[in-house]
Amino acid sequence: MTSITPQSAGWQHVGFEVHKLAKGESAAAATGEREVCLVLVSGKAKVKAGGNDFGQVGERMTPFEGKPHSVYVPGGSDWRVEATTEVTLAVCSAPSAGGKLPARHIKPQDMGQETRGKGTNVRYVTNILPEEAPADALLVVEVITPGGHTSSYPPHKHDTDNLPNESSLEETYYHRVNPPQGFAFQRVYTDDRSIDEAIVVEDGSVVMVPRGYHPVAAVHGYDLYYLNVMAGPRRTWKFHNAPEHEWMLKK
Repeated sequence: MTSITPQSAGWQHVGFEVHKLAKGESAAAATGEREVCLVLVSGKAKVKAGGNDFGQVGERMTPFEGKPHSVYVPGGSDWRVEATTEVTLAVCSAPSAGGKLPARHIKPQDMGQETRGKGTNVRYVTNILPEEAPADALLVVEVITPGGHTSSYPPHKHDTDNLPNESSLEETYYHRVNPPQGFAFQRVYTDDRSIDEAIVVEDGSVVMVPRGYHPVAAVHGYDLYYLNVMAGPRRTWKFHNAPEHEWMLKK
């Protein structure tokens, strides 16, 4: 199991876990003072959460086909997922504001999709838990970047609480590669280069972005999926483009 907590990451907001379950296996937890978004990255499962039995949830067997099924679970509650096929389950979490929202099944038809970018910067975005949808702190989105394309590009950051121009959001990237033997690249860096990391991304890699710019490049022949989890002191996504690369948005 992959597990990132605010304590292990050295930040304040985002938590992220990945559970790989065989048919008949289960995962369960209490949310405590955190809200949770359960994302069925692949597979089907019986889901109970917040006193609700949502029955069997999920339909896609790979993150590269269709939209996901997800379940929102408020703070002060609990959840249980029992796999009815092989399952990859992502557990996204952030601080709760008291658990006032009800648990709910976020169905594929409830999610907006958009195409971003031009040319080899085109990528396909599914908004699982955008800021227009009810939640206390979580923002959750998944992106498909075709082989040979860039994503989260031109480089942008959201690490300064300077609204309405920029919001402060921690972020995780959970990567999958198709076919799975492939790889991609991600760079995380700040203007002063106090962080400057170039990362080889393989199938199942998780990249943490505490601050700074974080562009991604998918290599030819291998499509890239990633699941983003963001949270910060205010639930809005306002980013700042790297000035030296912003010119390409004006073409």
